[in-house]
Amino acid sequence: MCGVVADTGRRESVAGGAAGVSRTGRPRVTSRAALEQLGFELFARQGFDATTVDDIAAAAGIGRRTFFRYFASKNDLVWGDFEDQLLRFEQLLAGTDPGAPLMDALRGAVVEFNRFDPAVVPWHRQRMTLILRVPTLQADSTVRYTTWRAHVTAFAARRMGLPVSDLLPRLLGHAALAACIAAYEHWLSDEEASLGALLDQAMRQLAVGFEGAVGRG
Repeated sequence: MCGVVADTGRRESVAGGAAGVSRTGRPRVTSRAALEQLGFELFARQGFDATTVDDIAAAAGIGRRTFFRYFASKNDLVWGDFEDQLLRFEQLLAGTDPGAPLMDALRGAVVEFNRFDPAVVPWHRQRMTLILRVPTLQADSTVRYTTWRAHVTAFAARRMGLPVSDLLPRLLGHAALAACIAAYEHWLSDEEASLGALLDQAMRQLAVGFEGAVGRG
């Protein structure tokens, strides 16, 4: 995810995103959000690996080709609108106070990026459980997290006046990603924990480790 994956808001019901009725008598899914929700319901019931695109399409009352108009793959359904959310993360970083210390600015952006409506939290927990614990999705996450890490590296490089190829911004990018993943893993193991508080704590601990190396940024 990692604490880098953000849902866009409340999920609509499958019926609410539908038009027409499938052969099973269930409303046909005609929205991306409703199809995503249906996919998650099947993953919870059957398991991610045991659920196929055909299963999701059949349950939605649509064909495979229609499914692929919404998502490029079953993996993409789990990740949702991650690419759009990365743009939001980049904007949060760009909008930080230039007078704030680098690590404070980064921590604020990370925590804000992972702030959710309480109604969305159960879905986000299910999403991150899949991403962090299903081996086939863990492999896919490596590619996606590379982009998130690149945003942090570029942000750190700008604030430190260093090229993105320098060791220190690269190190910060990798360390920030690891800190977020650790916070998410702890959150998944404790339903009473606050995700925002865990991310804040993890990023503060990271700042201690980089103290002196990054200065005010």
